[in-house]
Parts: sequence; C-alpha cells; structure tokens
Amino acid sequence: MQLLLDPAILFFVFGVLAGALKSNLEIPPAISKFFSLYLLMALGLKGGFAMAESGFNMSIAISLGAAVAMAFLVPTLGYALLKNRISKFAAAAVAASYGSVSAVTFVTAMQFLESSGLMVGGHMAVAMVIMESPAIIMAVLLANSIRHKAAMEGTSDLTTKSVPLGKILHESFTDGAHLLLLGAMAVGMISGESGKAMMQPFSGDLFKGMLAFFLLDMGMMVARNFTQAKSASLLLIAYAAIGPFVHASIALGLAMALNLPVADGALLMILSASASYIVVPAVLRYAIPEANPSIYFGLSLGVTFPINILVGISIYTWAAVRFLS
Repeated sequence: MQLLLDPAILFFVFGVLAGALKSNLEIPPAISKFFSLYLLMALGLKGGFAMAESGFNMSIAISLGAAVAMAFLVPTLGYALLKNRISKFAAAAVAASYGSVSAVTFVTAMQFLESSGLMVGGHMAVAMVIMESPAIIMAVLLANSIRHKAAMEGTSDLTTKSVPLGKILHESFTDGAHLLLLGAMAVGMISGESGKAMMQPFSGDLFKGMLAFFLLDMGMMVARNFTQAKSASLLLIAYAAIGPFVHASIALGLAMALNLPVADGALLMILSASASYIVVPAVLRYAIPEANPSIYFGLSLGVTFPINILVGISIYTWAAVRFLS
C-alpha cells in the first residue's frame, strides 16, 4: 500500500489513465530518452558511491552469483514451458524477455527500498547488467538451432539466415544504457565520498522528480501497448501475469539458501520478476524476425511492468523482509 501512495507511482497511474482516455498529453521522445539516461546515470553514481564505501567482499560475490544463476534459470524454464504451446521462435523471444530485466522496474525498486529504510548495496546495479544479456544470447542460439534443424530436415522454407553470435554479443555488451550505468558506477567508485557530496544535487535531490516524470511517460506507453497485450493468447497473458511471481519465489528460495541480505534478496526477486521491453525487443527484432515483436513487447510492457510497479515490488519486498530478516 505504501508504494501505491508514492507520488512517482501515482504519476504512473495518471499516465495510464491519460493514455486510456486517448489524451494528447505526451512527452517528446528526446526528453523521454533524456529521463531514462539521467536515471541510469544517477543510479550508477549511487551504486558507485556505495561500492566505494563497502568495497568488494564474499557477500557481494555470492549475491552476484545468485543473479547469474537466475539469469540462466528463468529463460530456461520459460522456454521449456512455452516451446510446445506456441511457435518455438515466439517461445524463445518471450523467454528472452522474461529472462532479461527491466531497468525502470529496478530504479523504481531502488527508490522504494531506500525510502523503506533498507540499505541497498551498489553491487546490485552490476547484478542488473549481468542479468540483461544471458537470456538474449540463449534465445539467439535457440533460434539459430531451430533454423538449422528445419533446414536439415527440409521442412521449412525459411530464408532467414542465422545471426552471428558475435554480433549479438557486441550488441548486448555495448548497449548505451549498460555503458552509461557502468561508466557512472566507475566514476562513483573512483570519486568516493567527495564525489558523492558534489553530485548530491544531481544524483540525489533531482532523482525523485525525474523518476516521477519518467513513470508518467511509462504509464502513457503502457496504455498505448495494452491492446497489443490483449491480442496475445490466454496462455501468454497468464504467463505474463503469474510468471513474475513464480520467478520471484524461485529467487526468494535461492536467497534463503544463500542467506543473502534482505535488500539483496528483494532486488534479486524484483529483477527475476521483471521483463525487458527495451533491450530485448531492440535486439530480437532482427535476431529473431520470425517472432512477432508486438507479442513479447506487449506482454512485458502491457501486463508485467504495471503489475510489478503497482503491487509486485511491495509484495517482493515484504516477502524478503519476512523470510530473510
């Protein structure tokens, strides 16, 4: 309930309402992109400052290891569930979307945890970057394998060529958002406490207002893409609505087994429950053209994102506090 009373979340709800009413309210794409880059830069700086203070230890290494494990487990489970129910290309694309992560969900969660008094380690921003690419790579390898098998069996007239893995790796690891986040984190770690004091007006005081403006834009985008989500099958809609809670539950079990700190466990759950609607669609549009982008994009943005923003983050955080404290 506390999250629903947060001004930034209320602006998200207002954005959904404005979009549903087909209002002409809009934020120019260039400004929306600036908000996104600002949030990533501020988040990177915060993470770098926190890392400079805490250093790197075994606890951090275990948390990052758990993030890697979930980055492979979620898309594996997703593809296994969907491959015999929808086309294998679509299954690979949807699994990639849900195996990857949402930076906006993560930024919103960081703000919520900090306002709830939970100490958030900067290393979890690294975890977010780590979790972005494995699912994409797995999806491309699966798609290439499906094409190769179809060509060998002569059962397909597909003309799409296999996409070189090197190109996908380059696309994934040189994504501008990733580089900005990691670069800002490096700046924060190098500059330390003095840098934190100098950048406080930028990375601290402005952050909440910028997040509210960005979530307003995201709300309008969700409303515009909800029609695409409704066009998906009931199975996929159920997966988009229930899957995040299943993924978060698995992450909670892993966090309990590894005795992760509460904040790390909460963020691992939130990242595992989120779905990518920026990087994955950008890569898979040409890497897996056989899959309809409106399906995996519409599901992640039209169904999963609002569920996580409105109720998911609160539930995952409550569970982390309840079972990891």
